[in-house]
Amino acid sequence: MIAIKTLKYEERLKYLNLPTLKYRRFRGDMIDAYPIFTMKYDTTVTSWFSGKHVESKYNLRNHRFSIHQLPIHFDMRKLSFIYRIAPMWNSLPDSVVLANTIDTYEIRLDRFWFDQEIKYDWKADSHTGSRSQADAILN
Repeated sequence: MIAIKTLKYEERLKYLNLPTLKYRRFRGDMIDAYPIFTMKYDTTVTSWFSGKHVESKYNLRNHRFSIHQLPIHFDMRKLSFIYRIAPMWNSLPDSVVLANTIDTYEIRLDRFWFDQEIKYDWKADSHTGSRSQADAILN
């Protein structure tokens, strides 16, 4: 048996299969974004969200719900919800974003993010993943 207290922090997280707080925040933001950008929330609830952030055209590089980032003129906006999640949301493949239910979306998101370094290393930055490899992982 391994003495857990002798392991480094990242090794303890891997051994106990516990993701970092940073990873849980990213995952929570993505789960919150799904019903907003796929228009499953009531529009009165998401009145703060304007349609100018979601691209209306289907682009071959992105999915149909991709977020268009407007230029940031003030520092206080750069940590807002839309700007914080835009790179991660836009990197998701169609097979994840076009899930029918939130449960299916969460399962597909976890499969797509299976190899994120940020899951057990709080110092790591999130990488958005390769959309070309996503279909092989998810199917």
